[in-house]
Amino acid sequence: MLRKIIVCCLFLLTLGCSEEDKREEEISKIPVEVEMERFDQRFAHATADSLPTLKADFSYLFPKQFPDSVWVQKMNDTIQLELNEAVSAEFPELEDTKEGLERLYQHIAYYFPDASLPKVVTLTSDVDYRNKIVWTDEILLISLDTYLGPENPLYIGVQDFIRKNFRKDQIISDVAGAFAETKLESPNSRTFLNNMIYFGKILYLKDILIPFNSDAQKMGYSSEEIKWAKANEDQIWRYFVEKELLYSTDTQLGPRFLFPAPFSKFYLELDNEAPDRLGQYIGWQIVRQYMERNEVSVQEMMKTDAETLFKNSNYKPSK
Repeated sequence: MLRKIIVCCLFLLTLGCSEEDKREEEISKIPVEVEMERFDQRFAHATADSLPTLKADFSYLFPKQFPDSVWVQKMNDTIQLELNEAVSAEFPELEDTKEGLERLYQHIAYYFPDASLPKVVTLTSDVDYRNKIVWTDEILLISLDTYLGPENPLYIGVQDFIRKNFRKDQIISDVAGAFAETKLESPNSRTFLNNMIYFGKILYLKDILIPFNSDAQKMGYSSEEIKWAKANEDQIWRYFVEKELLYSTDTQLGPRFLFPAPFSKFYLELDNEAPDRLGQYIGWQIVRQYMERNEVSVQEMMKTDAETLFKNSNYKPSK
């Protein structure tokens, strides 16, 4: 009997892999074209004489309230010149990034056929890490100066937990996340559960849009951090339940478990070991189990309220 069960499980696993491989093969054949313009290079080589042409080509990057003198001054600013040099050294070309964006765009076209696939414009932004990626229907802005590597001396003074993801291999994950945010409504409740599910949906969209990225990249974790989260999922969940946090509207739960921080704050000895945003991680596992146990489309999942999704997930943490 046991042997029959094992054979059946192996068959179902093989069938699932076969269907996934078939889907990925179909997605790989979707024709997409990533149009990419390097404003960072154009601005680095601009002069007062060429500024009018640059402004005409990229008018959306030049607010009208600023006179030309502001941009000429910026061209010669010491920090800007350092940024130009660092970006040029780290990104002499963008073939790998373009290839990743093409694969992402193919997955977007497959799952969201009505979605716009915007032109890509790379730029520098004075290391504005709160706006590393800006997605609009027409333009996708990527600030290359926020992806120079966490040890770049230009980031001195930026906290470690923020700059740990200033890596070029994080660009595609960040773009996928920015797209996902445009497809989801903000939580309609302030409960911890609602916010966990919201972030879980974003991460699940990354699952289907960038399956070629690791779970660590999707979360913005190191390999050690993702291992810790997986190994301690049961303990994390037990803490949330025992402390009755799921339906709490305590505003401190965001900084403790949902937003970037040095670590998640359980107020226990394990805090120094725990990666940040573990509430997002648990929300992700809830959404994953919901999709595994219910015959629903991605679009239906996105519209499902947090309470219904949670109950129908029959979530059980891995041990």
